[in-house]
Amino acid sequence: MARDDIADYGAYLAEERHASQNTVSSYLRDVTQFSEYLADRHGASLRQADADTVQEYMGWMRGRGKSAASVTRFLASIKSFYTFLSSRGAVKVNPAKGITAGRAERKYPEILTNKEVELFLEQPQCVDAKGYRDHAMLELLYATGIRVSELISLDLDDLNLAAGFIRCASRGKERIIPLYHTAVKALQDYVRDIRPELIADSAETALFVNMNGERMSRQGFWKIIKHYQEKAGIEKDITPHTLRHSFAVHLLENGADLRSIQEMLGHADISSTQIYTHVVNRQLKDVYQKAHPRA
Repeated sequence: MARDDIADYGAYLAEERHASQNTVSSYLRDVTQFSEYLADRHGASLRQADADTVQEYMGWMRGRGKSAASVTRFLASIKSFYTFLSSRGAVKVNPAKGITAGRAERKYPEILTNKEVELFLEQPQCVDAKGYRDHAMLELLYATGIRVSELISLDLDDLNLAAGFIRCASRGKERIIPLYHTAVKALQDYVRDIRPELIADSAETALFVNMNGERMSRQGFWKIIKHYQEKAGIEKDITPHTLRHSFAVHLLENGADLRSIQEMLGHADISSTQIYTHVVNRQLKDVYQKAHPRA
């Protein structure tokens, strides 16, 4: 549905509004990235967005170091997109209506503590196929910090468990990311004993499949994350990206350099990685304020 809406919107811009190719491309890119954010963070579609998620995304953009011009352009793109959907009766209200770029707050990513990560990763019980699969997925996500889109795109051939790493190809680049021992063990158990039972077709290349034996979807994985958050009783809003952010901050806290973290995360620009320095500094300031006798 999202792809159809975006395609229809592109045709509308080009054919009815006679927008330039550059305008069409930039507007569609903004809407597509927002669509991916909604799916990753909320398991939601473009038609399910509300004013809060638009504001949240703008804050996320600012937190990632995006310029005021980028945020303003996104707002223009998204307002135009929802005006288009509304005119065709696809949505009742425009969730971006009345929002201004100046209201977008700088938000830092949600980070789990080490104890919260341990609690979360302990939730899948290795007593059945689903438990083994989910355990392997969550361990891999925290071990590597890869995006959920990259996780579900992994093929069996992308694993090298003997050497202890995965190969991740995304956005035209390939990177090699090491795995810690617990993740290797979880993946070995899954690949050897569970995956052969789950796959519907012996020619299936996907590393992770759903219970029907087909490649795991973004929405399917989002539901898994939410299930284990509720089971763990963790109040923070955990999304697939939460483990990615936590991976980066925990590495930084333990002495990893920004360039190495940038490489593992697959950030094209170091400025995207520098947000984690701000998170660590903010946490240190909070600790100082709470612990120093004269603070």
